[in-house]
Amino acid sequence: MKKSLNREILKLTIPNIVSNISVPLVGAVDTMLMGHMSAKHLSALGSVSTIFLFIYGSLNFLRAGTTGITAQDYGAKKDVVQTLYRALLVATILGIFMIVLKNPIKELSFNLMNIDKSYINYANVYFDIRIYGAIGVFLNYAIIGWFFGMQNSIYPLLMTLILNISNILISYYLVVIKDMGIAGAAFGTVISQYLSVLFGVILILKYKNYFKPLSISKLLKQDQLQRFFRINRDFFVRTLFLTLSFAFFYSQAAKGGVIILGAMTILVQYIMWFAYIIDGFANAAEAIVGKYYGARDRVKFYKAIKIVFVWGFGVSLLFMFIFYLFGIDIAMLYTNNSEIIKSVDKLMLLVVVSPIISFSAYVWDGVFIAMTASRYMRDAVVASTLIFIALFYILKDYNYPLILWSSFLLFFLLRGIIQTIQFFKFNKNMNIIH
Repeated sequence: MKKSLNREILKLTIPNIVSNISVPLVGAVDTMLMGHMSAKHLSALGSVSTIFLFIYGSLNFLRAGTTGITAQDYGAKKDVVQTLYRALLVATILGIFMIVLKNPIKELSFNLMNIDKSYINYANVYFDIRIYGAIGVFLNYAIIGWFFGMQNSIYPLLMTLILNISNILISYYLVVIKDMGIAGAAFGTVISQYLSVLFGVILILKYKNYFKPLSISKLLKQDQLQRFFRINRDFFVRTLFLTLSFAFFYSQAAKGGVIILGAMTILVQYIMWFAYIIDGFANAAEAIVGKYYGARDRVKFYKAIKIVFVWGFGVSLLFMFIFYLFGIDIAMLYTNNSEIIKSVDKLMLLVVVSPIISFSAYVWDGVFIAMTASRYMRDAVVASTLIFIALFYILKDYNYPLILWSSFLLFFLLRGIIQTIQFFKFNKNMNIIH
């Protein structure tokens, strides 16, 4: 059974990893394009990208909640289509809402992120274009989340590849060939989002056997709506604090000037590369653990969790080895600014140990999403965020960049520790298996 579970997990994980690799690759390409233009371009991209990470990331509950609910209903052989309809409806409304309120959102976020006057013009251009991708972003969340819940990691892979390959090609063409600068990078991202949605809709039609005529009464059924919004409410708070931690990190980095901000922007790339790889296993856990949770198969439920953690630990050791051997070489791909590279080098030891520090947080996220145990995820992230911020303010005068980076890594470590305690202490309360 262990071998069959391994195969089942890897069958979902490998496409997820291929898909996830393309995500930081897009960020890497945009960072490289701006990093070789000027420190101001890099700072503007880093700051405004963080704003969208905060805005869009806070609403990533659409993907996580949709996956958890769909996987459980799939395992229990219940109706899986109404969840997709609800997610698409909410995604569209949220996207329209973001576009209508784009000006107050920009003003507030620029103030919170300490956008400097030296690069505010670049930041304005990037924000004003990227905001129009909101509907596309949220629709992608809903569609991809539903596919994961249906135990299908191939379609999310294809959607993500369409999104990210088109993003890279369009951004390179507009930035380098057409010399559009930071506007080209923004247009590339927006166009690719809608191309991915269009492709996702085509893929949904492959599930026509599951579909029945849309019933408004079923779509708006009170108990199902309450379930959808209760789970997604806690996911929202959890993701809000998760992205708040990144926003706070970049905001404090911006106070150190363009060199420190540029260095921190590159340092986060190391975390992102590891995160998107390890998330391949977390995504597999969402689907498989959720399926066995819904089917009430206690033995396979626990074995699946164990296997995912073993794989996560092995991947973290591999990344530590890669960062140890090639850490500075990787930084030099992002920028040719010697001052930024020196700043990165001073913190490289912490980069090397970051995978082993953070991997359990990502794996537990997949497990908790599978169980739709959103309240416990919420509590872990809120506590870790508050401790991270408090520790930074207490120690920041000692060595500003060192304390900022190390306290940020502590945030990931604490999430893993707290969620481990929650799982074993409260498993009965979380109704893991009735």
